[in-house]
Formats: sequence, C-alpha cells, structure tokens
Amino acid sequence: MPIPLFNSIASWILKKRIHQMELFMKYPNEVQNELLHNLIKTASKTEIGMIYDFKTINSYNVFKSRVPVCNYDEIETNIERCRKGEQNIFWPSNIKWFAKSSGTTNSRSKFIPLSTEALEDCHYKAGKDMLSLYFNNNEDSQLLTGKSLRLGGSNELYNKNNSYFGDLSSIIIQNLPFWAELSSTPSNKTSLMPEWETKMKAIVSESINEKVTSLAGVPSWMLVLLQNVLKETEKKTISDVWPEAEVYFHGGVSFKPYRELYHDLFTKKDFRFYEIYNASEGFFGIQDRNHSDELLLMLDYGIFYEFIPMKGGQEDESEIIPLSDVVLNINYAMVITTNSGLWRYKIGDTIQFTSLSPHRIHVTGRTKHFINVFGEELIIDNAEKALAKVSAKTQSVVSNYTAGPVFMERNTQGAHEWIIEFDKEPKDLKVFSSLLDKALQEENSDYEAKRYKNMTLHSLKVHKAKKGLFYQWLSKKGKLGGQHKVPRLSNSREILEELLEVN
Repeated sequence: MPIPLFNSIASWILKKRIHQMELFMKYPNEVQNELLHNLIKTASKTEIGMIYDFKTINSYNVFKSRVPVCNYDEIETNIERCRKGEQNIFWPSNIKWFAKSSGTTNSRSKFIPLSTEALEDCHYKAGKDMLSLYFNNNEDSQLLTGKSLRLGGSNELYNKNNSYFGDLSSIIIQNLPFWAELSSTPSNKTSLMPEWETKMKAIVSESINEKVTSLAGVPSWMLVLLQNVLKETEKKTISDVWPEAEVYFHGGVSFKPYRELYHDLFTKKDFRFYEIYNASEGFFGIQDRNHSDELLLMLDYGIFYEFIPMKGGQEDESEIIPLSDVVLNINYAMVITTNSGLWRYKIGDTIQFTSLSPHRIHVTGRTKHFINVFGEELIIDNAEKALAKVSAKTQSVVSNYTAGPVFMERNTQGAHEWIIEFDKEPKDLKVFSSLLDKALQEENSDYEAKRYKNMTLHSLKVHKAKKGLFYQWLSKKGKLGGQHKVPRLSNSREILEELLEVN
C-alpha cells in the first residue's frame, strides 16, 4: 500500500474514536460511575474484594466509606507477594509486569503493577487517542508517512520469579505489536539499552538519516538527545535535520521552562507541541486542541478518579470528592482506582481543573514538592509561571532549577534560595532575581503576604548554576534517562546543598 494512502486510511480509522470521546465528555459522571461499578464487580473475588466485601458495594458513598485511601507504603507488602508469584490479590487477571518507578529524591524504588487490561485499555489506548486527537485537529497531517522518534527510559527489563520489571516505557516498547516498531525509531533493541550515554549515541546514529515526522519523550532528556543530533549533523536546527517533522508529543515534566529552547530547535512555522499526562500508575490526560496548555482528562481508561483538596500544602482526606463535585482553580491531590488493582491510591500529583465541560486540567506539581516553611504554599505551577514571565522580560532561557528555604535565625528572616541553570543567561542576575521575586508575589498571594515589608521573608537569592550541573547531579545518583526528574521545590535544603557544593 502506498504510504500516503496508508496515512489517509489510518488517520480516518483513528478519528472514529473521537465519537467515543465525545460520549465521556457529554456524560462524564455516568461514565465514571459505570466504570467504578465494573472495577468493583471484576475484583469482587480477589483477596482485596473479599476483605472489603465488594459484592455489597452498590454506590460510590459505600465504596468511599469502606475502602481506605492508601499510598505505596501501605500496599507494598501485597505488591511484593504478587511479584513473588501470588495472584488474585488485588486484581483477578495474572499480573507479571511491574513498572519500576523511583522518586526524584528517594532512591527506594516502587513497583507499580501493570495488568494486561491496563496495558491494552489504558496505555496503548491512550497512544492511539493521542494520534486520534492530533489527526482530528490537523486534517492535512502527514504524520504516518514517516517515523516517530521515541525516547524512553534507560532501564532494561529484569525477570524475577517469572515477573518482569523495568521503567514504564521499556515495558510498553517490549509489548508493542510488530508494526509499531516499523513506524518508530530507534529500534526496540536500541530503545531498551540500559546504559544511557551509550544509548544516546546509538539513537543518534540510527535516527539521523530516517524520515522523522514526530517525536515523543520527556522534554529534559529529549533536549539532550536533540543537542547531540545537532552536534553530530553540524546543523543549526532540528528542522534542518528532519524538515518533515511536524509535532512533538511531550510529558513527564512541565514544558514551560523548555518552551523557548524548543521553539529555537523547531523553526517550521506550523510545527506543533502536544502535551500528555502519563505515569507508571496510568495515562490520565491528553492535549485535545492545537496551541493549548490544557489537558483533557481521559475518563474511559479503566481509571476512577477522586480528588483531595490541598490546604496549607497538606491533603485533607476528610473532604475527598469524586469528579462530579470538583470546582475550578482548586489545587487537588489526585487519587485513582484502576484496572491494575490500585484501590484509592494517592499518586502524589496535584492538578487544577481549568474547565468542567469537558473536564480539562493543568498539572500543578507534586504533593511533596512545594515550599511551605513560612506559610507561603509555593507550588511548582507558581514557580514555572513566574519563571516564564521573567525569562520573557530578560530574554533569558532557563533549562533547570531547584529551590529551597533559608530558615529563620534569631535575628534574621527567612527566604527562598534558588539555583538556576540557564541555556541563555540574563544580562544581570540581580535584575532577574528581583523580577522573579515580584513575579512570585503576583502568582501567589500567600508568598506576597509573607514578603510584605520583609516581615517574614526577605527577597529571594538566585545562584547561577554551571553548565551541566543538574546532569552531573543526576548522573552521580545513577538517575540519567527517561523517567528521572530534577526536584523543583523542597521544604528542606538537602538537594540545594548538594548542588551548591559541586557548583
């Protein structure tokens, strides 16, 4: 079949899915309630189903009152049993895949169960939906006439007790149908290479002569790859290397600090950026419109959602609510019940709703990544909006950053201390710091109140990081590649001190 014809037929098939999406957009609460009922019914004969008597749960309120909210530590014992071969503990179908997920600051790994249903009806379905939405918005797309440059994690897959673990991208690549590899670069073998820097060289070698029409991966690590591509090809922009590239699908970290860098790399006037929101625990949101910074919450992926209002940087579990009760512009911690057997599981992310019809969201940060030492409740969303404003004003480009508190002493007020790595430095760091302090006050009224006349907080301090500092820090911790992220905000000085020591 000629490639252009294949592109036309495939895009037509993908766009048929739009009608199903319109259904959950129109009837979100009904779709979610039916999904919860099906999850409970499916798992009624599991060990967890027996403990909480799933057979007699007939409403959300009963489910809420009977099944406790949990975090990873509280279910780790059951997950370890499953990893050793026991089944039917929290989900009826056999689970042999576990997504290894280590936090940014904690070397201790989590092993998130991945059922066949979750792979098929969540992660792979989301991949197809991402394309469906893109084709629906861009009818002249030639995306499928070339290959997708994919950048996954750097972990290989390990087999223990006939269960397999690795990072999510490795598991997804391992289970993809054969035709998916034909439309992607690099090869599965290269994608699954464990050593990050060797893998980067192999990806560049394999991909520079391919016809790349799309790219997918975490912005921080994709940037490293693309800089290597430019170095190898001696080209000025990625559009010079791959002139037919038309879209970059990105997720994993906020795109705000990287936006200008990517605009410089992709110079085609109509090049598009599409955001996704996925994690080891599930695939949650997809940008459904061109040139938008909102994500459509996907409601039919086998995930039932609940939300905990964040107050003073803390989760108030007494006020947990379903989707039907959410309101706009409130910071919520997300709780999920899934078709992998995660029951009322706190994933550690915070979001805000930007629209209720349909339900669209912004990811605002992590429940553990904020600064609230002085009652300022500074979250990642505040920080990145402020940085974007100041970068535009000072014609600078931020590539990485982290911030922490300067604790009060007997005769001095507290403050915030930042270390920022610039791809393009501001002319005057003091001016940048002053503007950042003002921008944070505009974004966060609590920070503004604490800064009033320096009564609680002094103006913030910014250190300029040497080139490659954050890469060096991640490398030292063995965290190069795909899923690993630089912690942005912290209530302690631990990360800040580690970075300052080697800066």
